[in-house]
Amino acid sequence: MVALRVNLGGLVMKNPVTTASGTFAAGREYDDFYDVSMLGAVTTKGVSLNGWQGNASPRIAETPSGMLNSIGLQNPGVAVLKEKDLTWLEGKDVPVIVNVSGHSFDEYVQVIEALDDDARVHAYEINISCPNVDEGGMTFGTHAPSVENVVSRCRAATKKPLIVKLTPNVTDVTEIARAAEAAGADALSLINTLLGMAVDARSRKPLLSRVVGGLSGPCVKPVALRMVWECHKAVKVPLLGMGGICTGTDAVEFMLAGATAVAVGTANFMNPAAGRDVVEGIRAYCEEQGVDDVNELIGGLQC
Repeated sequence: MVALRVNLGGLVMKNPVTTASGTFAAGREYDDFYDVSMLGAVTTKGVSLNGWQGNASPRIAETPSGMLNSIGLQNPGVAVLKEKDLTWLEGKDVPVIVNVSGHSFDEYVQVIEALDDDARVHAYEINISCPNVDEGGMTFGTHAPSVENVVSRCRAATKKPLIVKLTPNVTDVTEIARAAEAAGADALSLINTLLGMAVDARSRKPLLSRVVGGLSGPCVKPVALRMVWECHKAVKVPLLGMGGICTGTDAVEFMLAGATAVAVGTANFMNPAAGRDVVEGIRAYCEEQGVDDVNELIGGLQC
């Protein structure tokens, strides 16, 4: 029997697999394909204080081995999250990580304050890395002083585990990782999407209405692995690795590079049971390799 339990910065997960924010909603639709309680945690879609409309269409484009999105963190706001999504998740035996978004430092704090007395919320993922909004988002995550500012404010607002989501769209991701750790992050998640674009040669127009969007899927996996490996060497807090994970073997590679847990994102669109399959794939790998405890894999890369 393989021990799969991990501790992600104070959040105890029955196995190392959660979902990437924005790819799974709150899990209601995917529960038709498998019991989402099989996951180590469910990470919700990004939530803001009063809700955002998101960007104009078209806002999805397929690319080789991936996809571009410019959804723009569309969401109905924190009150609806509490009323609908958290109420549904309450009946599931799975920890909930709420992805927190904001146009300003104050809005991040206000979202946390609106949720912090709710026992159905077990941890926060602070999204300072979304490339699809004009204010906030990635802007906060590319400048170390801004990272320290927003993370320290969020840290003061809660005692629950605080996971900070990092952008890959920087020169040195370890500089941002160290800033988040110094400001009080309990864990880091990486990577968010890479900034990209797609062009329709016949119409001579961009495929996305916003021109640029976030690239995700298997095509970003090598970049994500490299950044997880770099951050594992640079900080002491645990890492939540993501970026192109489709199989248990993909997940194991991220753990060997230094991740304590992993998130499944774009794969959910290709295979609605991807989260379950990754959990089972990790277990099968451990049984095959004689690994009794999945924690043995963390940072086990031999260079």
